[in-house]
Amino acid sequence: MTKAEIVSKISDKTGIEKADVLATVEAFMNEVKSSLEADKNVYLRGFGSFIVKKRAEKTGRNISKNTTIKIPAHNIPAFKPAKVFVNGVKSKVAVK
Repeated sequence: MTKAEIVSKISDKTGIEKADVLATVEAFMNEVKSSLEADKNVYLRGFGSFIVKKRAEKTGRNISKNTTIKIPAHNIPAFKPAKVFVNGVKSKVAVK
C-alpha cells in the first residue's frame, strides 16, 4: 500500500479532503522522523514503537577486493509492532 492509497482510504472513511489528510500524514511522518533524529523514541499504544537502535562496531568484508573493513558503530531507525498488532496480523493473514 502506498501513501496515496492510505490518504485515499482515510479520506473516504472520514469525509475529510484528500489535501488535508495528506498534510496530516506528512506532518505525522515528519514528526516521527525529527523525533528519531533527536534520539527520542515514538510510542503509539496499540500500534507500535518507532525506536532508534544502536548497532555496535563490527568487521565486514569487501568481497570484490578480498579485504576486511571496519564498520563503525551507528544508529538505525526501527519499528517494533505492539503485541495486539502482531496478534492481529498472525490471526488474519494466511500462511502461504
